[in-house]
Amino acid sequence: MSILATHIPRTLIADDQPDVLTALRLLLKGAGYQTEAANSPHAVLEAIRQRRFDLVLIDLNYARDTTSGREGLDLITRIQAEDNSLPIVVMTAWGTVDLAVEAMRRGVRDFVQKPWENRRLLKTLETQIRNGRAERKRRELRTRKRAVTNKLRREVAEAVEIQRALLPKLMPQLEGMQIAAGWRPAGSLCGDYFDVLEFSEHQIGICVGDVAGKGLPAALLMSNLQATLKSCGSPEVRPADLCHRVNEIVYGNTNERRFISFFYGLLDARQRTFVYSNAGHNPPLLIQRDGNSRPLTEGGGVLGVLTDQSYGQNRITLTAGDRLVLFTDGLTEAMNEAGDEFGECRLRELLINHRQLSAADLQATAMETVTDFCGGNFLDDVTMMVLAVE
Repeated sequence: MSILATHIPRTLIADDQPDVLTALRLLLKGAGYQTEAANSPHAVLEAIRQRRFDLVLIDLNYARDTTSGREGLDLITRIQAEDNSLPIVVMTAWGTVDLAVEAMRRGVRDFVQKPWENRRLLKTLETQIRNGRAERKRRELRTRKRAVTNKLRREVAEAVEIQRALLPKLMPQLEGMQIAAGWRPAGSLCGDYFDVLEFSEHQIGICVGDVAGKGLPAALLMSNLQATLKSCGSPEVRPADLCHRVNEIVYGNTNERRFISFFYGLLDARQRTFVYSNAGHNPPLLIQRDGNSRPLTEGGGVLGVLTDQSYGQNRITLTAGDRLVLFTDGLTEAMNEAGDEFGECRLRELLINHRQLSAADLQATAMETVTDFCGGNFLDDVTMMVLAVE
């Protein structure tokens, strides 16, 4: 299909010979082109700055220099500086191979010698206009894509700040106990969640969750979990009942491809008791003073899969020297170069060997060890919380 069938081309013709300008304008007008004329490099540049053209057809020789083509070559460079997507076709009666090569090097799309052959000239112009329009369209698409990408990056950066603001800024420190936590997204946004709900001076709720998947969808579901927990959690609500209620809400807000593993417990620092329910999450590890370990498994299935899920709970008593460690699977599934996972066995051994450390030091040591193991290449979000009983 001819380019004239979709959009009438606007062509700028530049030559310092009036008869040549007239002949070219008549030829192009008869072929259906819109044309404008310019008789100097200055006039060409002024026209380009004021209007959009599909092509520029210029002579390489002007009154100041009528044989070498230098003035025309300089004009090509200046046109490229104004609009490097504008197709340029040059004409000269003094054309040489070297001059043509130099013109093409500066961005000219094609080269025609005077006197021209009408059919060939029209074919050349049509080809270059078509190519030029395609190139401009590609550039416009790239520009729009960059604008969308930049907007998305700004929105993601804002989402990251919002997500970080949802997490505890400071860990509450109860009498006789320490709490430390670390959170490391695999990407910009994170599907891991942890929180500490302060109910009184000696009662808190502790939770950790892991949304299936990563990125923005996981982060949105994580924020939904956080809002749900804030509205449902209280010292009067049993952990098993809280998991049941949260599951109902999560189920109504997700599709079958999304679920959340979740662990929640109520800590009474005065009584040194911990009542918990595990909704399909990696069992936290209770590391006792004597080096024995115990996984906290009592509970039920993950959140968001079954509409009527029942949960159990368990009660444990904490003693001096105990370390309770909550984590997400990004920690244990971190891989080294050989493809080996860090695994729960390595984690348990590490925690037992360093059980005398404070909560903050134990959390930092574990994270550093796993980071060294995988070379910092975590494939999933990582969260770890440590409760140390003094």
